[in-house]
Amino acid sequence: MNKYKGKGVYGAVAIGKISVYKRQELSVKRTRIEDVEAEKKRVERAKEISNQELSDIYEKALREVGETNAQIFEIHMMMLEDEDYNESISSIIETQLVNAEYAVALTSDNFAQMFAAMDDAYMQARSADVKDISNRIIKNLSSDSTNMNGVTGKMIVCADDLAPSETVALDKDNVLAFVTAYGSSNSHTAILARNMNIPAIIGVGEDFLNDIKDGELAIVDGFTGEIYVNPDDETLDAMERKQAEDNEKKKLLLELKGKENVTIDGTKIKIFANIGGVDNIGAVLLNDAGGIGLFRSEFLYLENSDYPTEEQQLIAYRKVLESMAGKKVIIRTLDIGADKQVDYFNLDKEENPALGYRAIRICLTRPDIFKTQLRALYRASVYGNLGIMFPMITSVSEVEKIKAVCDEVKMELKEEGLEYSENVELGIMIETPAAAVISDLLAPMVDFFSVGTNDLTQYTLACDRQNPNIESFCDTHHEAILRLIQMAADNAHKNGAWIGICGELAADTSLTERFLRMGIDELSVSPGFVLKVRNQVRNTDLAK
Repeated sequence: MNKYKGKGVYGAVAIGKISVYKRQELSVKRTRIEDVEAEKKRVERAKEISNQELSDIYEKALREVGETNAQIFEIHMMMLEDEDYNESISSIIETQLVNAEYAVALTSDNFAQMFAAMDDAYMQARSADVKDISNRIIKNLSSDSTNMNGVTGKMIVCADDLAPSETVALDKDNVLAFVTAYGSSNSHTAILARNMNIPAIIGVGEDFLNDIKDGELAIVDGFTGEIYVNPDDETLDAMERKQAEDNEKKKLLLELKGKENVTIDGTKIKIFANIGGVDNIGAVLLNDAGGIGLFRSEFLYLENSDYPTEEQQLIAYRKVLESMAGKKVIIRTLDIGADKQVDYFNLDKEENPALGYRAIRICLTRPDIFKTQLRALYRASVYGNLGIMFPMITSVSEVEKIKAVCDEVKMELKEEGLEYSENVELGIMIETPAAAVISDLLAPMVDFFSVGTNDLTQYTLACDRQNPNIESFCDTHHEAILRLIQMAADNAHKNGAWIGICGELAADTSLTERFLRMGIDELSVSPGFVLKVRNQVRNTDLAK
């Protein structure tokens, strides 16, 4: 038996035979050409074929993983028409008098290296997108090329890495798990695996691929990030039990649908869901969440090539509000900056972006962006039960400015004869120590608090949440963090506001009882954790 370790990106256990995913090796040779224009026409034809292929993959992804995750293929289609990318290909053909395949491959290398050298993890992951697009063009330039090998039967698919298009192209019904030698948790492939509910482990290393063979029995433990190849009987028995226990837990949790979130002693709490796009609403309803405690509106900006218009945003906000049929929907205003960068915002490079120009700081200094979003939110408010939440608050003056802009927007809408609800709750995120410490001053100004434990941990413990080297120092259960949450809860209730938690700690069932004893009113978690947290609540007795 051989054991390997990577990073699990979707927790579940898979047991089955290995299929080493092989793609056609695209051998690109440099050859001298005489007819520059003919070579350029070859590129254009290959791009047309590539565009049609991507369009077909987009439609398949739309059906299987939803609109938000399918949009990467729309972005790939746009990248096919990128001016800088295409100018580079043409220039290389013209100046070096080389074949189209070589010009595309050289451009691919240059652009991929450029993305890989960037500090931002999201932009680094775009390096793989450039390679994926370029390989597709080269494949379609080569008349003797054949399609990449498919995978048949129920298999554990192992590869060096998988491009998003390759992930979606695989027959989901025949894939037990993904294991890749490389890749990052920020990659679209990792995101797609999570949304396809397929166990996945990334970053296992090159040795893994050199050691394994097609048809070998393997176990993938997506919880721990471990892979066992040719497991011994003892390991196989243990992992089969673990798989069965996990499946049984999932079945038992389904029995909690429709049940109240109430403790043994009668204490009730709301359990809502966090989502990043309209296409996640199905998961919210499927898992019986009581509402949406965090709708990350920045994804509307991350997925766009330009600032989303008021009408675009209105459509998205209206859809989520109508779909939730009167249940609470809390939409967080734009939270761009730090680890979430958008090219068209033209933000300066910062030494400490987590402490820099981000979230509400952008909104308050870019009123054109802020007011557009608020107009869309208030117009959508007539279609459901809306709460608006503002991130990265550190002072009373910020909340005063926010409320002034909200009043201004409502006045403008009224003058224009556009409807909006007067019953929109306004809340702020407690994700800085400053906000927690002055929560007694902030609570009278808002309807609710929502604790963002990811950033609160980062700022309280001075630990960069994006730095894997200091993960062991980033203690999410640190007493300082829990005391700050207790302080915010006490001050919220003293001043008639309610308080929820929307960060990752909300799903940490080892803290559920403590949060209930703090008086937390709402926990908002990923849809898949709703029933798990409900189960913990229903097995808690605060009277003891």
